[in-house]
Amino acid sequence: MRYFGAGEQSTVVAEKVIEVAKRVTGEPTGEAALAAIQGNPDLAHEWRMATLAADTDLEQAYLDDRRNARARDVALAQAGFRNRRADWMVAIDAVGLVACLAVLALFRKEIPAEVVTLLSTIASLFGVCLRDAHQFEFGSSRGSREKDVILGGAAKPPS
Repeated sequence: MRYFGAGEQSTVVAEKVIEVAKRVTGEPTGEAALAAIQGNPDLAHEWRMATLAADTDLEQAYLDDRRNARARDVALAQAGFRNRRADWMVAIDAVGLVACLAVLALFRKEIPAEVVTLLSTIASLFGVCLRDAHQFEFGSSRGSREKDVILGGAAKPPS
C-alpha cells in the first residue's frame, strides 16, 4: 500500500497487482481474477503471497542499488577520498529542516495557513532525505526484515 497515492507510480503498482492476480488465478481479466480470489481463500492466500514476493523483488532491487553505492563509498575511502557530495547533501538537508522548523516555530501566527502547509511539506521532505541518508549508512529498515520473516515463514491459512 505504500506505493499507492504516488501519482503515476500508483498506476504501475495497481497494474502489477492485477497481473499477479491474473497469473495466480489463471483468469483473463482483472475482474474475473478478483471474483476468483474473493471466492477462494486458498487463491486469496496465494495472491497475497505472490504480491508480497513481487514487493520483495522491488525492495531487493532497491537494496542492491544502495549496496553498489555503499561499495563506491568504501572504494573512495580506501583510495583516500571522501564523498563530499554526500556530506553536502546531508548538511543541506539538515539546515533546510532546521530552517523550516524555525520559521514555523517563530512565525506560525503571522504567516498564512497555505505557507504553513507548504513549509510543513518541505520540512517533511528534508526529514525524509535525512532518514534515507541514515538508512543508507546503517542498513535496511526493520520493515524489510519483517517482510523477509513473513515471506520465509508464511503458513497457508486453514481451509
